[in-house]
Amino acid sequence: MSAVTDAAPATTPQGAIVQSVRDSLVIARRNVIRMTRIPEMVIFGLIQPIMFVVLFSYVFGGSINVPGAGLSPSGYREFLMAGIFAQTVTFATAGAGAGIADDMHKGLIDRFRSLPMARGAVLTGRTLADLVQTALTLVVLAVVAVLVGWRTHENFGKVLAGFGLLLLLGYAFSWIGALIGLSVRTPEAATSGGLIWLFPLTFISNAFVPSENMPTFLRTIANWNPFSATVQACRQLFGNLPAGYPVPDAWPMQHPVLASLLWSVLIVVVFRTLAVRKYRRADA
Repeated sequence: MSAVTDAAPATTPQGAIVQSVRDSLVIARRNVIRMTRIPEMVIFGLIQPIMFVVLFSYVFGGSINVPGAGLSPSGYREFLMAGIFAQTVTFATAGAGAGIADDMHKGLIDRFRSLPMARGAVLTGRTLADLVQTALTLVVLAVVAVLVGWRTHENFGKVLAGFGLLLLLGYAFSWIGALIGLSVRTPEAATSGGLIWLFPLTFISNAFVPSENMPTFLRTIANWNPFSATVQACRQLFGNLPAGYPVPDAWPMQHPVLASLLWSVLIVVVFRTLAVRKYRRADA
C-alpha cells in the first residue's frame, strides 16, 4: 500500500501547476512567433495611440483647463499621457478577443482541446502574448510622448511601477477580451464587442479631463471607474499631477495605487474564471 501512495506525485497539485505553466508558455510562444510573422498587426496597433497623442496634445492642449496647470499646453500633455497609456492597454482587449474568436472560427481551439494540456493554458498563453505586444506598444508610445514634451518627475522606480500598473490593467482587460472572443461567432463580432463598451469606460473617466468638471452622477462613476484609478495612480507615480490639483474625495482617488491593484486583480480573477469555464463548454 505504501508503494501505491508513493506513486502519487505525478498527480499532485504542484505537478498540475507546473504543467499548466509549461503549456501556457508554449502557447504564448506560438502567438508571439505568429505576431512577428505578421508585423502589420503590431504596426496598426501603434498607429491609433500615436494619433491620439498628437491630436490631443496639439489640438486640445491649449483649450482644456487643468487645475494647477491652467491652459498650459505642456501642463496638459503631462496630465494627458497617463490617460493615453491606460487607453492604449485597455483597447488591446479588442485584439485579444478577435484573436481567440479567429482561432475558434478556424477550429484551432478544438485541436488544442484534444491535446493532453492544461485547460486554461490556451487562454493564459494567449493573454501572455498579448501582454508582450502591449509592452512593446507602451515602449514606442512613451518615446513618442517624450518627443511631444511629456516628462516624468519621480524616481526611476516609481516610473517603472506606473508602467507595471498599466501592464497589469492591460492583462486584466485581455481576460475580458478572451471571454468576449469565446462568446461570439466571428472575429469581426469580437472586435466590435471588444470596443463598444470601452469608449464610455475610457471617456467617463479622468483620462482626458478632470472629473470635477463632470455632472455629479458622471463624476461618481468616473471616480470609481477602475480605469480612472490606474490613470490617477500613474499620474501620481510619474509626478504628473500639477501642484494644487484637487484630489476627489472618493476612496479610489485618495488611494489610487492600491485601488488600481485591487481592481486589476479582481478583474483577472473574475474574468479568467468565466473565460476558462466558457472555454471548457464552448463548441467551435
